[in-house]
Amino acid sequence: MSLNTTRASRFNPIGSEEHVAQARKKIKQDDADRPPEVAVAVEAALERNARQAALLDLRGVSDATDWFLIVSGDSDTHTRAIADNIVERMREAGFRPSGVEGMASANWILLDYIILVVHVFLPRVRDYYDLERLWGDAPALAVE
Repeated sequence: MSLNTTRASRFNPIGSEEHVAQARKKIKQDDADRPPEVAVAVEAALERNARQAALLDLRGVSDATDWFLIVSGDSDTHTRAIADNIVERMREAGFRPSGVEGMASANWILLDYIILVVHVFLPRVRDYYDLERLWGDAPALAVE
């Protein structure tokens, strides 16, 4: 058993590994042309029990990025844990962020991977900015 598996098992509640495996399968079934960064980020967010995960496909809608992953955390500690895990898992997969913003306040954490931008929100902040509505032209894919 690898260190990563052991560490993930300690922090994940019972059944969450199955949840992550189902998410991986769903991602592969939904859209085979998604880049690996997207799959790694989604898995990492779900490992830390991110809430209300949504994936926006911005290809053809925006020149700034191709994908938004939008998730919520229950508290500032939870949003930091989600963001830290995404950064760690992405780094292990060979992807480094070009920018990280908002870790200190943890109300809205932004991780910029150029073709993928991850937004980790507190629910009240997510509701206020409502990125899903602002980017309403982009197909939104639920991640469960």
